[in-house]
Amino acid sequence: MSWILTATGKRIDLLRPDPSMICAEDIAHSLSRLCRFNGHTAPHYSVAEHSLRVAAIVPEQYQLDALLHDATEAYVGDMTRPLKQLMPKYQDIEHGIWLAICQRFNLNPVLPSCVREADMIMLATERRDLMPHHPDEWLCLNGVDPLPETIKPHAAPAAKYLYFQNLTDLLANRKPTLKLGGAA
Repeated sequence: MSWILTATGKRIDLLRPDPSMICAEDIAHSLSRLCRFNGHTAPHYSVAEHSLRVAAIVPEQYQLDALLHDATEAYVGDMTRPLKQLMPKYQDIEHGIWLAICQRFNLNPVLPSCVREADMIMLATERRDLMPHHPDEWLCLNGVDPLPETIKPHAAPAAKYLYFQNLTDLLANRKPTLKLGGAA
């Protein structure tokens, strides 16, 4: 069996994901319940809230990319970065899900650099505000400054609502893409 059942009752085949089965409500529901850092934060801090915060610090035209940058985790779960790097098959499956999400929401599969930079800024901020103090350096954060404001996490239901509302607003306000060629 290579499929999962989502909160809205959709069957997603992890090895052959169908873009038409990707659902904003499923993404919001799942990401709001997934805790960042494998649950090792002091308060619950969801992937949905992380994504909202990343979207808030990128230019407006990249907010949808930023909001969806971790959407694969709604289908394959969140895995710590060090473990993910050790699991190439997981990375292949996650990439296939990412391509389906990109097709469903008409995104370029290559994330804009500002989204990757904002993701790292949030990582630095989350480490400072949500993780236990530890003297070891996170090499990936060299040269990355956290935001000045402190994170005060939302409860999962609030994160779900805010994420879903932002996602539907961004999708509704998107300019349609001009498709060239082909039969009408």
